[in-house]
Amino acid sequence: MSQFPILALPSEVQALVVQRVANNSFADLYRLRSTCKSMLALADQRRMYGSFDLFKYPWHVGRRNLLLIRCYAEGNPSCLYIKGVEYFYWLDREKEGLGLLKRAADAGYERTLYTYAMTRKIFWEDEEYFSRFTRESVGRIGMVVRDEDSVRLNNDNERFIAKRNLFKSTVVPLFYSCPCSPCLDQDWVLWYIECGKAGDMCNRCFWIKEVALFLRNFRCCTGFPDFDTWQ
Repeated sequence: MSQFPILALPSEVQALVVQRVANNSFADLYRLRSTCKSMLALADQRRMYGSFDLFKYPWHVGRRNLLLIRCYAEGNPSCLYIKGVEYFYWLDREKEGLGLLKRAADAGYERTLYTYAMTRKIFWEDEEYFSRFTRESVGRIGMVVRDEDSVRLNNDNERFIAKRNLFKSTVVPLFYSCPCSPCLDQDWVLWYIECGKAGDMCNRCFWIKEVALFLRNFRCCTGFPDFDTWQ
């Protein structure tokens, strides 16, 4: 099969290719930058910083603060997510944090869609964003968000802890008392709720389970530097 040189593509298409590479792999982006001057110029354009997924960045290479500043300036969804989580859950700057999470969620960034949906449900009983998920997709992205952090610190947000305790005492019992599917585990507590019922549970019980897993496992701290130190 003959090769098709990327430089033969229209410049707009070349830019889209570089954006897709930037989103998928920093290693591939670096290799692409080294191929020729035109690829280097495309990769260094400001708009490319809006395409990076910072959870794929090899932080051991350094210069992370400069990268974070540039990504935030371009409205990078993964950067907005990192800052939004830190502000909302760690620094108690709820209005700012929620606004950042909403921007990233509305941009379609999956981690934020999940976190924002759960945050709206837990703090304001708003389930609007739940409709954007299937059972399969929320289970998949939920596992990524809850288990991804390299730094595992406790969530000391007092409102979050209070909401978790309220949920355990008032909502979790509804999961176990609902006759939609037989209970598989008699330990009726939050911590083993994923083992409580089979997959044919009703929609209400499914979302009780998902919110419970978020309340149980979500940690607000990531392995990224504090945003206010990026400057």
